[in-house]
Parts: sequence; structure tokens; C-alpha cells
Amino acid sequence: MDILQPPGWVRPKGYSNGISATGKLVVTGGMVGWNHNEEFVAEDLVGQAKQTFKNIAAVLSEAGAAADHIVRLTWYITDRTEYRNCAKEIGSAYQDIFGKHFPAMAVVEVSALMEDKAKIEIEAMAVIPE
Repeated sequence: MDILQPPGWVRPKGYSNGISATGKLVVTGGMVGWNHNEEFVAEDLVGQAKQTFKNIAAVLSEAGAAADHIVRLTWYITDRTEYRNCAKEIGSAYQDIFGKHFPAMAVVEVSALMEDKAKIEIEAMAVIPE
């Protein structure tokens, strides 16, 4: 896996501009902050984000993938102000689960998610090296 950082570009904080990888592709559906019984474990964004990270790790593990195999995360959030206000706490929760591995990421504010209580939904893509 190679981090794609064009010469002269400022290094992004908390994500990568791009990643190149070869191997077995593993993709998750949209993961939200509920547990294995589809019960939300928290009402706040930070708590839901942490559970979402755990859910992504569990699904990737089923294919033999680990955090350092993640090449892309697409985040959907319902409130960018809330996200910005707790970004540090979300970052800490992220690092508790995934460490200091920062794949290519996009964060998109949406008007709603399919699950009424959900404040965040994340899709993950990983590549297990050949």
C-alpha cells in the first residue's frame, strides 16, 4: 500500500489524499452506531462514531482485514457543526479503534440517514495485500 502525496502539497491531517494498493478488495455497507442487535449504544455523535468504527473493524475482520488495510472511508453525517465541535473526540475514538492509519476519506453532510436515530454512517473499503 502506498500513500499518494503529490510533491509540494501540504500533508493532510487525519486522512490521506489517496492510496494505491493491490490485493483482495473488502467493502462494507453503510455502518451505523448500533450494536449487533441493531440497538443504538449512544445518542451523541462521538458515541455513535466509536461504535461505528467498532462495527467496521468487526466486518473487516470477517474477511481477514485489519485497520491498516483500509484504503477509503466515506462518512455521512447529519450535522457538520456538531461534527466540527467534537472532531477531536471523534479523532480520539477513531485512533482507539484504527490507530494512526489514515486512509483516503470524505465526509458528507446529509439531511437524514435511513435509521432515524443515526447521526453517522460510514462505508469502508479495504485491500488485503496479495
